[in-house]
Amino acid sequence: MRKEDLRIVFLGTPDFAVESLKVLVENNYNIVGVVTMPDKVAGRGHKIQQSPVKQFALSNNLPILQPESLKDEQFINDLKELRADLQIVVAFRMLPEIVWNMPPKGTFNLHASLLPQYRGAAPINWSIINGDTETGVTTFFLKHDIDTGNIIFQEKTPISDNDNAGTLHDRLMQIGAQLVLKTTDAIIDNTVSTKPQQNADTLKSAPKIFKETCRIDWSKDAKDVRNFIRGLSPYPAAWTELHIENMEPITMKIFDCEIITEPNILVTGSVLHDKSNIDIAVKNGYIRLLDVQQAGKKRMSVKDFLNGFPMAEKAIFK
Repeated sequence: MRKEDLRIVFLGTPDFAVESLKVLVENNYNIVGVVTMPDKVAGRGHKIQQSPVKQFALSNNLPILQPESLKDEQFINDLKELRADLQIVVAFRMLPEIVWNMPPKGTFNLHASLLPQYRGAAPINWSIINGDTETGVTTFFLKHDIDTGNIIFQEKTPISDNDNAGTLHDRLMQIGAQLVLKTTDAIIDNTVSTKPQQNADTLKSAPKIFKETCRIDWSKDAKDVRNFIRGLSPYPAAWTELHIENMEPITMKIFDCEIITEPNILVTGSVLHDKSNIDIAVKNGYIRLLDVQQAGKKRMSVKDFLNGFPMAEKAIFK
């Protein structure tokens, strides 16, 4: 079979998925339909917001389906009419069996971890938060239980000490797009071989991240705090509260920091500061803040923050 003859339906929503769809289109694969989330109202102006995948699909004149429910009878009929040979899923909702079992050549998913590690919604964030030094991407065929299907291909990449969730996201997005091409070609050539996921002694999970998940625990050691901050940067961003006597607590997001390895006997969360620096006492040193955002303000360097916010002598982060 030629790649032009393989009818593909692509399912995805965010920027991470766009790169995979983009390389498929640029390499002349036959995309007969794109499934993405419905438009939503967002922002103060209540403007209609289209998903990044929809925006790309529109710019390339690709047919689009946006079901509210993936079990909706009309959607199922519309999907059947596309007569897909293969479905490719990148960063999308969990699919019902009637959808993933529809095409004769199956449905495969691109996941941003080395499965079986980090099954779940936020593998990129959690791999950095946990201090891992390596991660990667996996393609696998879908089955009933989420992220558990037979593995097709994997590609590894190191996590550097300077990576954050944003840089790792972008790198895995590029690596993943190439793995999608490799997987699709193997399916076309009938050379695909799969292997079941082998459960490791310890499986790390990647649950969805909520606002409360992102609050910094200053009682942890410096390395863990820094990993937490970079694992949530730039989005959704780690946050904390600055407490100053006789003032309402000030909520701040922390985007970047460094470790100052010096012994301290200060209470956890206590602040040392000068005109350019804010150092926060942790278990085995200090966390020096580099890039912050006060609630209601713009993101800025700590030096710029201090220029407009004289820090009190007795301040503590909680």
